[in-house]
Amino acid sequence: MYRYVAFAFAFAFIIAISSGVADARPFRSHLAAPPECNVIMPCDFSGSYMRGRTTSSPFRAPREVTGRTAATRIATAEGAGRIVGGRPSGCPHSFCGCAASLRVFGRIVPGLNLAANWLRFPRTSPAPGMVAARHGHVFVLEQHISGDVWMAYDGNSGGRATRIHARSLRGYVVVNPRTA
Repeated sequence: MYRYVAFAFAFAFIIAISSGVADARPFRSHLAAPPECNVIMPCDFSGSYMRGRTTSSPFRAPREVTGRTAATRIATAEGAGRIVGGRPSGCPHSFCGCAASLRVFGRIVPGLNLAANWLRFPRTSPAPGMVAARHGHVFVLEQHISGDVWMAYDGNSGGRATRIHARSLRGYVVVNPRTA
């Protein structure tokens, strides 16, 4: 009788241990950020684009490399796009708003260096020349590709570079900066 009780306890113990492993949750890593987030333009992880992204991919390229190599690696990982410059002269280190004001108005508008200030313009539907903005980043819409994806003039798009590349409008508000 003692053997059967010991066997039953051992069996229950093994089942309890193995069920604990089955309930394990995936590891949340700082590397699970969307491709548009990087060291130069960090994401605040408050947008809807982060829902459902809890694990890091083992196939994602490492982002610890800095400088020109990182800019090239990020541009290659994000798809077709071309680097058209770096930080414009006279712009602060976080220069997406400054680069956008140069593209839209032809001059630096100091009040628009902060990306969140672009949200003061009236909302509009996406069109060439309009601006996609959120707290933390801004870019100018150039040409519609498909769905919510646009070719964008994107200052400070990673690796201290200004690019023209495809960007999704998810998480952004489109504003018309040409109305006062």
